[in-house]
Amino acid sequence: MAVKTTEAGTREAVQEFRNEPFTDFSKPENRQAMQQAVEKVRSQLGREYDILIGGERIRTPEKFRSYNPSRKSEVIGVFQKGTPELAAQAVEAAYKKFQQWERTPAAERAGILFRTASLVRQRKLELGAWMVFEVGKNWAEADADVAEAIDFCEFYAREMLRLAGPQPLTPIAGEVNELRYIPLGVGVVIPPWNFPLAIMLGMTTAAWVSGNTVVLKPSSDAPAIAAQFMALMEEAGLPAGVVNYLPGSGATAGNALVTHPKTRFVAFTGSKEVGLGINELAAKAPPGQIWIKRVVAEMGGKDSIVVDAGVDVDAAVEGVFASAFGFQGQKCSACSRAIVVQDVYDAFLEKLRARVEKVRIGPTDDPNVYLGPVINETAMRSILNYIEIGKKEGRLITGGKAAGGDGYFIEPTVIADVAPKARISQEEIFGPVLAVLKARDFEDALDIANNTEFGLTGAVYSNSRERLEEARARFHVGNLYLNRKCTGAMVGAHPFGGFNMSGTDSKAGGRDYLLLFTQAKVISEKMPPQR
Repeated sequence: MAVKTTEAGTREAVQEFRNEPFTDFSKPENRQAMQQAVEKVRSQLGREYDILIGGERIRTPEKFRSYNPSRKSEVIGVFQKGTPELAAQAVEAAYKKFQQWERTPAAERAGILFRTASLVRQRKLELGAWMVFEVGKNWAEADADVAEAIDFCEFYAREMLRLAGPQPLTPIAGEVNELRYIPLGVGVVIPPWNFPLAIMLGMTTAAWVSGNTVVLKPSSDAPAIAAQFMALMEEAGLPAGVVNYLPGSGATAGNALVTHPKTRFVAFTGSKEVGLGINELAAKAPPGQIWIKRVVAEMGGKDSIVVDAGVDVDAAVEGVFASAFGFQGQKCSACSRAIVVQDVYDAFLEKLRARVEKVRIGPTDDPNVYLGPVINETAMRSILNYIEIGKKEGRLITGGKAAGGDGYFIEPTVIADVAPKARISQEEIFGPVLAVLKARDFEDALDIANNTEFGLTGAVYSNSRERLEEARARFHVGNLYLNRKCTGAMVGAHPFGGFNMSGTDSKAGGRDYLLLFTQAKVISEKMPPQR
């Protein structure tokens, strides 16, 4: 069992990690508490937030706004627009702070992260409410996001204590050998908008608990949530300058951060195109750079659920439905292809259509809404364009158009009889659109499942042990789920990351994740002969 050092200087055991429970909103008291949190956050909308560099608060002439995708004109917050000059200032401030922070004992860093976890837990409903407004998560999705954020804090704090302890090495007579994991330096963290607390927090805290300093460039669609977290880290006792907050455009501030010679690593989650661009920029060493930059990238997927003959079709439908339409399909792990063996194809389609058509769509501050808006107008146009392509490539079963209202609402859409190489079967749509493909048999279904450039998540519903074992061996994804949905990875239980164009398989929430933010140093001392 790991130990941590308390503020009083005593050492105490750390209990074994357990995942944070989800809030049961069927209980009236929890429902009422969440409604109060929603109203509290509503009263705080429209505030202006500063850039934070080395503890200094900065405002710029140019601003941008974050909007509620459920109500397009409702301003969530006003933010400063980072520039290349401010990016350079932030990296320099982080580099200066690193000289001190890297010498801070691991137990002290972990202690701050444990306190951060406690604060996030205390503000669980309020942080969830920020996501209801800023990115359009329904109550359950927002609550799960906060729970995962707490899990990252608790898990990575324990992992830092483990890595700071003695590491196993092969003994050699006459020598004392030691392996230490030391931090890398200044890291740039570029998180996505779709898990605006959990992924943002996970990448940021993994970096600083490992002894690095950070420049955090939040998504321009979710900067308010990142600003709330900056305040929580300060309250937890994280020294100023360990994390620097720089909102702004990826093409200006983001690229300047990536290319700076004092940037040591980049942690990114987002689209394939942006991830490849970051990887290319980071690979070029500018004058004055003395290291090869490390890139930790998670870049999305085209995820499939295979439905075999002879299964409980109702269970398979529910798993596909939840995976495809949870948070409007805006998860890199979302099921965007159901590959169904022909024996159960027609029954599956009919039950899926009935299930999808029960969905309630609308603003997510309404607790009875399941399907909220997509994130912005650009996303809506792109998704609707894919739906039009899909109507030509397959047979529209349900949905197929915008849902009306004051937000970016799209009907959950199912398109059947799609060919394996059709565009909607190959390209990441990132919205509430599901392609259904018919397979001759289980072998054919697995072949189709592996036919994209991605390899993030996948699932198989089958009653055959032999076929499940075949899927274990052949289904080429970083996270494979058997007889369950393909979303909802839990920290510690399902380390998360994918293959091929899905990224570097960084396995967030796993026991090797902090190694990506450290480097190993071996120290060997020859001992004098004993007399």
